Amino acid sequence: MTLSQHVSFPRQSARTQRFTLGAPRSFTVSPDGERVVFLRSAGGTELTNRLWVLDLRAPDDSAAGGGGRERVAADPAVLLGGGAERLTPEERARRERSREGSAGIVGYAVDSAVELAAFTLSGRLFAAELRAGTAGQLPARGPVIDPRPAPDGRHIAYVSRGTLRVIGADGTGDRELAGHETPQEAAGGDVTYGLAEFIAAEEMGRTRGFWWSPGSDRLLVERADTAPVHRWWISDPAHPDREPASVAYPAAGTPNADVRLFLVDLHAGDATDATEATAATDASSVPADRPSRSRTEVLWDRARYPYLARVHWSSAGAPLLLVQSRDQRTQLHLAVDTETGATRTVHHDEDPAWLELSAGAPAWAADGRLVRLADEGGARVLMVGDRPLTGARLHPRAVLAIGEDDVLISASAGEEAPEPETGEVHVYRVNELGVERLSEGPGLHSAVRTGAVTVLVSARPDAPGASVQVLRDGKRIAVIASYAERPALTARAQLTEAGATRIPCAVLLPTGYRESDGPLPVLMDPYACPHGQRVVAAHNPHLTSQWFADQGFAVIVADGRGTPGRSPAWEKAVKNNMLLALDDQIEALHDLAGRYPLDTGRVAMRGWSGGGWLAGLAVLRRPDVFHAAVVGAPVTDVRLYDTHYMERYYGMPDEAPEVYAAHSLITDDGLSSPAEPARPMMLVHGFADDNVFMAHTLRLSAALLAAGRPHEVLPLTGVSHMTPQEEVAENMLLLQVDFLKRSLGMSGRTAP
Repeated sequence: MTLSQHVSFPRQSARTQRFTLGAPRSFTVSPDGERVVFLRSAGGTELTNRLWVLDLRAPDDSAAGGGGRERVAADPAVLLGGGAERLTPEERARRERSREGSAGIVGYAVDSAVELAAFTLSGRLFAAELRAGTAGQLPARGPVIDPRPAPDGRHIAYVSRGTLRVIGADGTGDRELAGHETPQEAAGGDVTYGLAEFIAAEEMGRTRGFWWSPGSDRLLVERADTAPVHRWWISDPAHPDREPASVAYPAAGTPNADVRLFLVDLHAGDATDATEATAATDASSVPADRPSRSRTEVLWDRARYPYLARVHWSSAGAPLLLVQSRDQRTQLHLAVDTETGATRTVHHDEDPAWLELSAGAPAWAADGRLVRLADEGGARVLMVGDRPLTGARLHPRAVLAIGEDDVLISASAGEEAPEPETGEVHVYRVNELGVERLSEGPGLHSAVRTGAVTVLVSARPDAPGASVQVLRDGKRIAVIASYAERPALTARAQLTEAGATRIPCAVLLPTGYRESDGPLPVLMDPYACPHGQRVVAAHNPHLTSQWFADQGFAVIVADGRGTPGRSPAWEKAVKNNMLLALDDQIEALHDLAGRYPLDTGRVAMRGWSGGGWLAGLAVLRRPDVFHAAVVGAPVTDVRLYDTHYMERYYGMPDEAPEVYAAHSLITDDGLSSPAEPARPMMLVHGFADDNVFMAHTLRLSAALLAAGRPHEVLPLTGVSHMTPQEEVAENMLLLQVDFLKRSLGMSGRTAP
C-alpha cells in the first residue's frame, strides 16, 4: 500500500515536500553527449538526494524502457558512513535563500567535460569521478561552502570561513586564494570572499560569489562587506537561554553591503614563504598559509551602480558584468580587461519603471555578440547583438542555452499571440531564420541543453508531477524516471481569464460538485505579486487549492497586474501602486461570479508572504467584499522589507513616504476602513524567519489590538519563511480550514 492510500492530503503533502521529493532535478549534460548528471532521492518521502548519472551509451536496463542506464555516482549514506548529516549555519542560510528543503546532495558543480563533480555534505568537501563512478572526501579546510571545479578539472575552489580556497582534485595543495587582508577583517566577520551577499541571493537570483576563467588559471571573486548594513536580531522565545542571532539585514532606505570584485591568479603565491606571509599580520587571526598573492580589482562606478547583478565568463569573450543603479532604472553591461581590471561599456539600458533581471542573461554568443533579454517596443524580446530575434507574440522568460548558431529560451505567449495560452510556458529554439517551438502540448516546459542533447522537463495540467525526456537532435532517446509520490487527490483547475484586462485565473470546485449543490463560499488563494505566477498549466501547483475546494469552497487563484509572464506593461503597472493587485482580485471575483457558483456574501482570502500582505490588505481595505483572511508571513510594514525589492517598486522611503504609508498595513492608511464590523484575521508567522521578520506580524497584531479588531495569532517556533517542518506544514492547513469555516459560518468536517 502506498502512502497516498492511507494518509490525508495535508500529511502527504507535508511528507513529500509538496510532491517534490523523488523527482529528478538539477540536470547537466556532458559536451560529448554521453552523460546526463542529475539529483534525485530514493523515494517520494525520502529527503536525501543522491547524485546520479544517466549513461546514454549503455543499453537500457530500467523498467521504464527509456534508453540508457542510470547509476548512482554519489550516495550520502555511503559517504557519511551511515551518519546523520549536520548542517553548518552558513549552509542553512544558503538553503533558506534558495528555498531548499531536502537533504543530502542539494547542489553540485562540474568541470567543463562533466567528468568531475564537487559537492558538500556536513560541511565537508566531496568529489565524484563521473566516468569511473567513484566518489570520496577531499581534505579541505571546513566548513566548506559552494565547491566548484575548474573547467579543466584539476582544481576545486571553495569558500570556508569567509575566504576563498583551492585544493587539487587529487586532494593536494589546499591553500587560501582570497582572504582577509588585515587582522581586523579576519576578526570582524563582516567581510567574505566568494559568497553572494544576501540581496544577490534573495532578490537578484545570483547565488554564486566566484567564477572560474575558461582557461582555469584565474577567478573572479566577490568581496562583500556587511559592516555598513544594519543589524537585526532573531531570538527564540521558546528557548530564552539561547542568545539571539545577529542578522545583517538591509531594509528599504538603509545601507547595503559593499560589494567589490577581484581577479585572482590561481598560482599566485604558490612558492610564498609562510613565515614571511605571517610576519606582517597577527598569526592568530589570519591563516599561516595565506599567500602574498597578487589580485586585481575590477573597476566600475560602484557608487552609481552598486548592484552586481550578473557575472558571465566564457571562452566567447571577456568577463561580462551586469551592474545596476540602486533605483534599478539604469544598468550597464561591462566587459572586463583581465590585465588591468578596467571595464568598458558594451551596452547601456534605462527604464522609467525598473529593469527586470532574467535567468541566463546576459551572455556572449559563440561569435562574440551580446545575448540579452530587453524590454523594447512594448515587448520583452531576445536580443543577439543589436538585432531582436523575437517579437510581441512571445514573452521570453529565460535564456536556457546558447549554441553555435541558435539560442534556446523559455517563453510564454505575448500580447500579440494568435491564441491565448493561459499559464503555459514553452521551450523555443531561436536563430536568425526564425522561432521553432520544441515542447508540445499545454504545460510548463523547461530544458537543459549541451550540443545535440536536450533534457526536456514537462509538467502538464492533466497529470501529476513532471516527465523528463532526453532528446538527441530533437528525438527522444531516454526517459529519466521520477520516484515522486502520486497525490491522494486530483487537481481540477479550470484555467480562464476574467475582467476587462483579461486577468489569468484558475477556478477549482469541490470534487464531485453538482449544480444542484448551490453557490459556494469563496476562497481567494493568490500570491499576486511580482515574480510569483500561480495560474499555471500544470497539475501539482493546484493541489493545495483543490484540497481547500474539497472542504466546501470555490477556490479562485488570480494573477493580476504585477505578476510575471505576460508583458512588460503588465508587470510594471504596479510601479508605486501595488494596490492594483487588490483591485484585480476584486475584478476577477465579480466577473467569475457570473460564470461559476460563487456566494459573494462569504468570501475569504489566504496568502503567504506577498500573498499574506494582500490577504491582510483585502479585509482591512475592502471589508465590504472580503469577510475573513489568513495572513501568512505578511510584509505589513513595507519599510521593514529589503532594499532591492521594495525600492524597485516604491522608490526610497524618505523620497516617497506617502507610497510606503499607502502600502503598509499598520499605518493610518492601512487600518482605516469605511465599513464595520471588522473582519476576522488569522496571522501566521515563524519566529526564525530572516526574510520577512516576525516584527511584521507582531506590529500588525499590536495595531489590530489597539484598534479593537478581532484576530488570531499562530506563532511558529523555530520556523523560517519556507516552513519545511512536516508537522508544521500539515497542521497549518488544518488550522486554516478550521478558522475559515468558523469565520464564514460553514459546517461540516474537514475532508482528508
